[in-house]
Amino acid sequence: MFSQFVSDLKNEFRGYNATRLGQDVMAGLTVCAVALPLALAFGVSSGATAAAGLVTAIIAGVVIALLGGASYQISGPTGAMSAVLIGIVGTYGLQGVFFASFAAGVLLLLAGILRLGRLIGFIPMPVVMGFTSGIAVIIAMGQIDNFFGTVSEGSSNLEKIASYGRLGFHPNWQAVAIGVLVVAVMLVWPKKWGAKVPGSLVGIILAAVAAAVFQMDGLAVVGDIPQTLLLSDRLSFSGLNLTMLGDLMSPIVTIAALGMIESLLCGASAARMKNETFNADQELIAQGVGNVLLPLFGGVPATAAIARTSVAVKSGQQTRLTSVFHSVFLLASMFLLGGVMAKLPLAALAGVLMVTAWRMNDWEGIRYIFSRRFKSGISQFLLTMLATVAFDLTVAILLGVLYSAILHVARSSRIAVNFSGIDANRLRTAEGKAPILETAGVAYVTGSLFFGAVDEFNRRMGEMPAYDHVILSLRGMPSVDVSGVQTVLELCQSLKEQGKTVAFCGMTQAVRSYFDRAGITALVGEDTYFWSADLAILELLKNEAAV
Repeated sequence: MFSQFVSDLKNEFRGYNATRLGQDVMAGLTVCAVALPLALAFGVSSGATAAAGLVTAIIAGVVIALLGGASYQISGPTGAMSAVLIGIVGTYGLQGVFFASFAAGVLLLLAGILRLGRLIGFIPMPVVMGFTSGIAVIIAMGQIDNFFGTVSEGSSNLEKIASYGRLGFHPNWQAVAIGVLVVAVMLVWPKKWGAKVPGSLVGIILAAVAAAVFQMDGLAVVGDIPQTLLLSDRLSFSGLNLTMLGDLMSPIVTIAALGMIESLLCGASAARMKNETFNADQELIAQGVGNVLLPLFGGVPATAAIARTSVAVKSGQQTRLTSVFHSVFLLASMFLLGGVMAKLPLAALAGVLMVTAWRMNDWEGIRYIFSRRFKSGISQFLLTMLATVAFDLTVAILLGVLYSAILHVARSSRIAVNFSGIDANRLRTAEGKAPILETAGVAYVTGSLFFGAVDEFNRRMGEMPAYDHVILSLRGMPSVDVSGVQTVLELCQSLKEQGKTVAFCGMTQAVRSYFDRAGITALVGEDTYFWSADLAILELLKNEAAV
């Protein structure tokens, strides 16, 4: 794995020159403009601080990029991760988040070493879309207080919303005005301008100016931005114990699962944009190392971010140095603009997150499955989305994958068996109509023969015409399990007891292996296996002539 990583680095920087370096610098500056407001917003929305969001973006942008599985990945705090963290902060505090991040990083590192990157391919797209939309809902719900300037109670978003019935919902119209201003700017900002200066950055600048000009002193603001990468509130191992580890097991798995899903989906998507290869296992190692280091500095968990990554690609990114330069510019912003960022209204960041939550949804994919009326896809999407909002990401993904597996089993159990007599005129070597062909037929089996399809297979075989010579065409049967081969073995035994013959054709190597181990080959003989039905029929005619 290490030699492959070194080889990929050499290919990435082959022919690197001043021109490409300049492109990386400019792309890094553009990504910084996009990442700055998002880092502040995601830091606050995660239950930590804006400074924690900045530290996360800076360190992840260097460490994860340099060790990553692709040239284009930009990692940092994300909306999806923030939505997960806010609940953990409410229950376990920041130290709980730091330790969960550290442990999740270890899991990601192990996943990369064990080459588990391909597991992402087992999560259906409607499930991914569902949890993304569910997280978008959680983000929007979590910003109600900041956007409207209201007060709520509770550790989860649902509890906070329920508390409005007891506490009342009393908006601060100054906060609402600031939030609406940012939303409006982001929605009307032209896309061609956004490629250079993102609407989110323009929106929070205008919001800060408006708050100062109109003296909106009643607004909650970001607060002090420490000019250091080593925050005072960071992981401390002194308070850790086995009890806390047990309590945090679910959050640890959730953070690791989300880190894997977001990073690998981002990498696969950007790989198509750049037409480059993506090393999923190396990316998991990079994400693991990054998330082990981040809590030691006071940062929150990071993943690859599709928004920043796509901006980098569209801005002419050449190598992974784009991510490093984006971190350098963020670091400069922390030192040079810390005083300005400290006065940013939280309502402005809430406006950024509201629009971000809306844009997180895969609207094209959602419209596709609903407009084409894919009932299974719609149910997978809705189940996962609702489970994400009501429970957490881990439960939602497990439910979505389990439900998808049940749907797949149900669809796969629809095995078809069609019977056909034999037309001797279609056999060039057959002279006239041989009598044996009148009592021979072919059973065409379509679908996997496994435990869920056994009953249907037996029912259909019970309806088979009174053939004395049966040819089972298995070209449409890609796989079989133990229940399936046991059923075929019993069928062969029954046919032999009745004095009938049986032959097989079009069998895949995987199915043949099962037949050999099940004892079917020993029962019927090697000479009953044929490539095609016509060869099996010709063998029948040959045997008849011999008799």
